Amino acid sequence: MFDLKINGGVLVDGTGRPAVTGDIAIQDGRIVEVGTCSGPARREIAAHGAHVLPGFVDIHTHYDGQVTWDAELSPSSQHGVTTCVMGSCGVGFAPVRKGREAELVELMEGVEDIPGSALAEGIPWGWESFAEYMDAIAAMPHAIDFLVQVPHDPLRMYVMGERAVAGEVATDDDIAQMSKLLRAALEAGAAGFSTGRSDNHRTARGAATPASEVDARELAGLGAAFRGLSHGVLQAVSDFDMMRGPDRFDPEFDLLEAMALASGGRPLSISTMQRDHAPNQWKQILARADRAVERGLDVRCQVAARGIGVLLGLEATFHPFMGFPSYKAIAHLPLDARVAAMRTPELRARMLAEKSDKVAGDGTPIPPLADFFLANLAMVAMRLYPMAERPDYEPRLDACLAALAARTNRPVLDVIYDALLADDGKALLYFPVYNYTGMNLDVVREMLVHPRALVGLGDAGAHVGTVCDASMPTFLVSHWGRDRANGLPLERVVQMQTRDTARFIGLTDRGTLEVGMRADLNIVELDRLSLHRPVMQRDLPAGGRRLVQRASGYVATLVGGEVIAEHGVLTGARPGKLVRMGRS
Repeated sequence: MFDLKINGGVLVDGTGRPAVTGDIAIQDGRIVEVGTCSGPARREIAAHGAHVLPGFVDIHTHYDGQVTWDAELSPSSQHGVTTCVMGSCGVGFAPVRKGREAELVELMEGVEDIPGSALAEGIPWGWESFAEYMDAIAAMPHAIDFLVQVPHDPLRMYVMGERAVAGEVATDDDIAQMSKLLRAALEAGAAGFSTGRSDNHRTARGAATPASEVDARELAGLGAAFRGLSHGVLQAVSDFDMMRGPDRFDPEFDLLEAMALASGGRPLSISTMQRDHAPNQWKQILARADRAVERGLDVRCQVAARGIGVLLGLEATFHPFMGFPSYKAIAHLPLDARVAAMRTPELRARMLAEKSDKVAGDGTPIPPLADFFLANLAMVAMRLYPMAERPDYEPRLDACLAALAARTNRPVLDVIYDALLADDGKALLYFPVYNYTGMNLDVVREMLVHPRALVGLGDAGAHVGTVCDASMPTFLVSHWGRDRANGLPLERVVQMQTRDTARFIGLTDRGTLEVGMRADLNIVELDRLSLHRPVMQRDLPAGGRRLVQRASGYVATLVGGEVIAEHGVLTGARPGKLVRMGRS
């Protein structure tokens, strides 16, 4: 007798092959039959008219702290993700010397906009080495599986102490120690190594991140830790010195390529997006990736399924009036009191006559470009959109607040002000910062269809007051596989975030609906699959807030053959575990 049988679903199996109708039988957490499964089962799920997909594998998350207190790993577990990879962009919580935990909290708070108070209260600590951290998170059951990468910044801080500041050159001994620690972590089952080289990544105090300026010697020395191993990936985020001139692009890419070469050719993924200041840089990254592949390296470009932006609102981390003197005077008040004050004619008139003070570096996790945006709100309004209950992530230009101001013959600032006060101050405004230079997602489509593309950059668990891109897997299926006129075949869309991401990270036991594969899968009513507007919840430790986005259309999500979610509600099942790479 089977443990579970799914009957009559449209099987999109993750291989890219055309969908077929059939059954799936599951036994002991594995798929044992596909097609016509006539035997009895202890439980059966009718999937007639629904689509059955492999579970999604999200290779770019920041649950490094949340995993220590949250068994659900939401909202990813409510968007069809059955396996996630943490430790992205060079930040995390191990290794760490006793008494210096607060430094890693400050780093994560600044880089990834996760409340420091939530991290300080929620993380139980008690580890020093990366292997000890892995043991600690492995001891707690979770809804979904997870893997961890070794982040560069904590590694550097552990070895170099006070010298681990941006621009400080590591000695040969420093590099040897870091490489030894990285090797030990990989042998303990870490999935890889990540490094961050972005000027936009800052600590909560506004300082550059420790590894942001390291040289080729250090990166190559760390890459060498992979030699002789059969597993492990490299992940990097870089601005490619965008603000320092185009002549810096190739030397920066050379550094990352040197790391991959030193590793013996382990797979390397590089964050890739379109930036307004260098709108064709993404093409350069893809071109260099192609050249690297010709040289025998495995270089992939992590791309997002939509514009990479921020959500603005009175409850969010960032909004257009946060630097205005009159707003700062009421910023400490509860939301309802702030809204009431802003609706008075006196405060409204005073605030609309003001200009923003500088906010970056004042102790809030705000990137340096924030001050530029706050000083140019009329320009920003051309890419600022009200977010409806059913969000539109590819809005037309005539839907922006600048267009609304023009149609109603009102000052742009007045329109932004009123938009923030909608829904009693709970309204959100969508501001796509990257991937939206052309005011549509045509560039994103070009990225997605490139042979070196790898779907990622959802940042689940991070930027909790400004972003909720953990929903990208749902968006990829609904927007690109169903709604967009110039979309992509559903079979390919599913393959991109199941088999492709699983195989890149080194997982060969999941990602397809084939006999012998782990029974991680989603049952989806495709015609109903949709996203709701994100809402702010205060469910982090210490009352910390985060944006959470629900989805409709998921009938069930299974991990290892157990139903962890039904109709968007988590069941309480905890089959998820830490996946240690390099182990059987």
